[in-house]
Amino acid sequence: MSTRSVSARPDDDLHGFPASAFSVDRPSLDRFGPVEALRILVIAMTFIACAARRFGGYALAAAFGRRRERTVRSALAGGAVDGFERLGPMFVKLGQLIASSSGAFPRELSDACLRCLDDVPPASAVRARAVVERDLGRPIAELFTSFDSVPISAASVAQVHACVLPDGREAVLKIQRPGIARRMIVDLRAALVLARLLHWRFESARIANAVGVVRDLYELSVAEVNFLVEADRQHRVREQLGFFGDNADVVVPEVFWDFCGPRVLCMERLRGVPLDRFDDVRARADAPMLIRRMVKVWLEGVTVHGLFHGDVHAGNLWLLDDGRLAMLDYGIVGEMSEPWRALVRAMFYASAFDGDFTPVARAMRELDLFPDQSADDEAIGAQLAMVAGPILSGELADMDLRTITGLLLDFGKDRGLAGPEQLILLGKQLGYFERYAVALAPNWRLGRDLYLLRNIFPEKVAAEAARQGVSLPS
Repeated sequence: MSTRSVSARPDDDLHGFPASAFSVDRPSLDRFGPVEALRILVIAMTFIACAARRFGGYALAAAFGRRRERTVRSALAGGAVDGFERLGPMFVKLGQLIASSSGAFPRELSDACLRCLDDVPPASAVRARAVVERDLGRPIAELFTSFDSVPISAASVAQVHACVLPDGREAVLKIQRPGIARRMIVDLRAALVLARLLHWRFESARIANAVGVVRDLYELSVAEVNFLVEADRQHRVREQLGFFGDNADVVVPEVFWDFCGPRVLCMERLRGVPLDRFDDVRARADAPMLIRRMVKVWLEGVTVHGLFHGDVHAGNLWLLDDGRLAMLDYGIVGEMSEPWRALVRAMFYASAFDGDFTPVARAMRELDLFPDQSADDEAIGAQLAMVAGPILSGELADMDLRTITGLLLDFGKDRGLAGPEQLILLGKQLGYFERYAVALAPNWRLGRDLYLLRNIFPEKVAAEAARQGVSLPS
């Protein structure tokens, strides 16, 4: 059984496409048949073989005093990632999710999964061209002045090829892997069964919420396979950049809608280096200011516009040759309703200005996050100040977000907090920002930086800047 839900804005016509073109297929995750049963067998055999090979290598190397992995756990984690790579794009994507959610998984596994952030082998150029021609309805030679058959990069769901439009503009095409949607749902169904078995057998799987991870991966994946949805999100975030007039140093690539389809996304070509090329970034830019500008734009998306980048790993953040910062790839985007935006604004207001987290507790109550209506907002606010305050006001170089994530999860459990998916996605991005700030701006205090907040609390920021006698960057 399959259902469809519209994920884009409810206009009758969007960018020359009917609104129905932006709908998302949602096949049942709980369906299970012979194909899924066979896939489970393949998955199990692959993981057993990879784990056995890694463990055997660990034991043999240990016998000769030449161990590469420090522990059995790290060896087995490496075997798990070997399995992800052998099993294909969906499991590579699972590895990426684990790598970006490090606080929820054993350190050895999340560290090993960083390998999944690298490029994966691309599909053949012939198959990629066929996808483009089927989606756009014309031969490649008629669509583009030139098309590079060698991809610039390749990821779990798509690969990127350079091209030149008929009017001479340089562009790139993000092309979906052939058959990936069907493969993804089969793998997800098989993974769900395995996750349930792990829940039943191992406490560590229950703690890591393996079933929840698979369901989260499903939610991310079903939306990601319609590239028109991604193109619309990218277009909307690009529009947001100009709203306040002071974000010219951050760029989102322009979407070229005449060359887009459900499995093809065409956008302007940008040139630069990924943000984790730290030596290059330090040599070419004011690195602390670069981080501040990036987080400012992202935070305005969270708190003002309600649409924010949900996957800010370094491959999606580039320092361009002209000195601007580019935010790429809108396959994963967070959408915050106004009550959720109010909650995040209250958190940053408390951190930057008065230290009073009682309004945060009140905002959480407005969202029905507390089942106990008799709970004292001031007492909850005091506890939040102890738990959340260090995240926002401390020096990022001194933080351990794994520990802090655990504290927040414990706080949620103690208070009966009901699954704040938006805040979880937000927290994952703060984890990425921690890594960049530790390398490029180690003494920066995110939650006390008035520059980040000037479009969120303009009057309060102006008054506070005047009181402190500081001028904010242009």
